[in-house]
Amino acid sequence: MTKKSPQREYFLDSIRAWLMLLGVPFHLSLIYSSQNWSVNSPAPSEWLTLLNEFIHAFRMQVFFVISGYFSYMLFLRYTPGHWLKVRVERVGIPMLAAIPLITVPQFFILKELTNKIGDWSKMSPYQKYNALVWDLISHLWFLLVLLVLTVAGFWLFRLLRDGKREKADYSDLTWGKLTVVILLCALGWGAFRRLILFIAPQVTADGLFNMAVMQSLMYLPFFMLGAMAWKYPAIKALFVKPNPWTFIGAALAFAAYVANLTWSSGEGWLYELDTIASMLMGLWMVNVVFSFGHRMLNSHSPRVTYLVNSSLFIYLVHHPLTILYGIFVVPLIGSSTLGFFVGLVMVFSIAFLLYEIHLRIPLLRFLFSGKPQR
Repeated sequence: MTKKSPQREYFLDSIRAWLMLLGVPFHLSLIYSSQNWSVNSPAPSEWLTLLNEFIHAFRMQVFFVISGYFSYMLFLRYTPGHWLKVRVERVGIPMLAAIPLITVPQFFILKELTNKIGDWSKMSPYQKYNALVWDLISHLWFLLVLLVLTVAGFWLFRLLRDGKREKADYSDLTWGKLTVVILLCALGWGAFRRLILFIAPQVTADGLFNMAVMQSLMYLPFFMLGAMAWKYPAIKALFVKPNPWTFIGAALAFAAYVANLTWSSGEGWLYELDTIASMLMGLWMVNVVFSFGHRMLNSHSPRVTYLVNSSLFIYLVHHPLTILYGIFVVPLIGSSTLGFFVGLVMVFSIAFLLYEIHLRIPLLRFLFSGKPQR
């Protein structure tokens, strides 16, 4: 008897692709928001500020749930050592390739054409190192976090795989219980940050520490939640069944997130409150996004396959394109709304053109996918 392969999770592929592509409107709206970025328009737009904050408040939490889901699925197919090798190559090679090909040129664009870097000649060696870390890796932070979580998954996934199977299989799990767990994780993250502030406050300004440690700790619960959703069908069923309370909770969490950005300051509890609101919103948006995607996007489509395959490349190249758009085109367009939509057309068009060019060059295909080219 032949064992039947599990049905392809088309809706998860679609969601993952769209979350990656949301990076383009996220960074374009950042130009027109009230946030201080590499390039800003003369006057901020309220609706684009809200759009930017909405995307930022939940996107990567949902992404890491899907990443954990597929990572654990692949973990069960290979030996742990082979899985680690494949995953590190798939994530690490594009990240390392993007530094000299994308973020180094971007750094010189910012240094020569904007005031973001500051006076390079007057910086201390550590300040130069930290500026390079922020500007060469910050756009690639999620790949760095994926690498850290992959290494952690090498041990955590084995514990999950070999652990005793609960009798209930989490069939009694509710959104209330999940909310308490994520809230405790957020409080633990905040307590750890406060401890670092007490012991070595200068470390909190270090770019590599923030991305490799703090960001990884924030997204680890979502990564493991995705893995558990693969092992325990009851958790996945909970995610895809619409629950009105999670929709309401996500709206309230977003209101709290915006209020915190508006009225809190960095000297107070801004980052801790930000983490609590965004982690809770991210959890509840898993239900919003999964239930919508399961109903509307759970079918095979060549166009979706194309978007899935292109999404990482588009994400990587859109950032310097957005900065160039902000430097040269934004000052020529008086309307923020018009400028935002013109930017979407221009950045997406050039990014997809570059994607088609790179497909025809085997070395670039390898560097931006981490897959051996046949």
